[in-house]
Amino acid sequence: MAGIFKAYDIRGTYPDQLDETTAFRVGYHFRDLLDEEDLARGPVVVVSRDMRSHSIPMARALKDGLRARGVAVIDIGVADTPQNYFGIGFLGASGGIQVTASHNPAVYNGFKMSRRDAIPVSYETGIDKLEELVTNSDVATDLAPQADEEERSIFEEYSEHALAEMTVSEPRLKLAADAANGMATIYLPILERLNVDLVPLYFELDGTFPNHEANPLKHENLVDAENAVKEHGCDIGVAFDGDADRAILIDEKGRFISADKITGLIAPRFLKDEPGAAIVYDLRSSWATKEAIEEAGGKPIRERVGHSFMKATMREHGSPFGGELAGHFYFRRNYTADSSIMILIEALNHLRETGKKLSELVAPLERYFATGEINFHVDDKEGMIKRLAEEFSDGEIDYLDGVTVQFDDWWFNVRPSNTEPLLRLVLEGRTRELMDEKTEILLSYLGTPE
Repeated sequence: MAGIFKAYDIRGTYPDQLDETTAFRVGYHFRDLLDEEDLARGPVVVVSRDMRSHSIPMARALKDGLRARGVAVIDIGVADTPQNYFGIGFLGASGGIQVTASHNPAVYNGFKMSRRDAIPVSYETGIDKLEELVTNSDVATDLAPQADEEERSIFEEYSEHALAEMTVSEPRLKLAADAANGMATIYLPILERLNVDLVPLYFELDGTFPNHEANPLKHENLVDAENAVKEHGCDIGVAFDGDADRAILIDEKGRFISADKITGLIAPRFLKDEPGAAIVYDLRSSWATKEAIEEAGGKPIRERVGHSFMKATMREHGSPFGGELAGHFYFRRNYTADSSIMILIEALNHLRETGKKLSELVAPLERYFATGEINFHVDDKEGMIKRLAEEFSDGEIDYLDGVTVQFDDWWFNVRPSNTEPLLRLVLEGRTRELMDEKTEILLSYLGTPE
């Protein structure tokens, strides 16, 4: 079980790192993470799983563990992770667990866990405790169930919930959508109600991911969608990840749009209804994202990377919307959880209302030049962060997540990976030349990118 307890979930290779015994014990000890208010709602937990073949026995063992501890189960079946979040809130459950390894290769599996109202469980808020309990557990896996299990489909209600985001349905648009053989495949009935001519790519559930990896942050996994947009003359394209909690959008030219620009583009739509509202964005985002929120009369709030931090800050400020560079977009009306289908619907709304091309709408936000996230193998991560802070001490420095240094015409963030000996760099400049120049300087410290 070494190394499977991550910052935001449990994840490892099946069956050597993660197996049915582990799944049972995760379920059994999950109750220990729930507080009185959670437990007052049942106790009952929503369980769902992704398309991996071994998610079937893993989900079965997980449910057995929950029920052995007296926690009832509502099994909503094969589902995307956002549907699990929705189910927790919609069904008034104590919490939820999605059996998934997200965008990881087929040999991986894992658990994404939430408490009531889809409040995320992170390492700091429970996974650390679960690691200790599961690692030291000698609980037998053949204990008799002490609570009931119910199978229930909520897809119809979930579909209506997502489709309520659609505020305008004309004109008809053409959409290329790449489900990557992942859980976005189940969105097909929703997509068919969006008044689009759909160009579907890889809408067959297959946990072996036969066409390409289900990770849209790697550009090689976007190529098919980009080409489909150009070949079919689409107005917009979208690429989903394996468990469909992330989406990357593609403009009509077949060019992917960085997710922080989409946050800046869509945020003003929420600020029309809530002037002065807080919009939360992660610290890797472009200066343009912050400026777009301010220009629309909103209060930009910069947060560290990670859905648990983003969601907590949104709840604290009552924020209606937030976004991360990784393609997570959060909606207050979705229990402050991420939804890939809802960000797509908002983008379609915006195209229809403005009558403009996506490239035209995004152009004003492309006023700076960014590297995107670059990974480096660094054994002494803390030492390197300290060194960079000293070397660039003439800039404005903060340590919200790793180290961020800002100057008048450029900035960078270097933050550590939670699970690997990696440092991640994002750098942005007011000109491409400045970006290139400063990137070379950072490379002289950090070494060769991975």
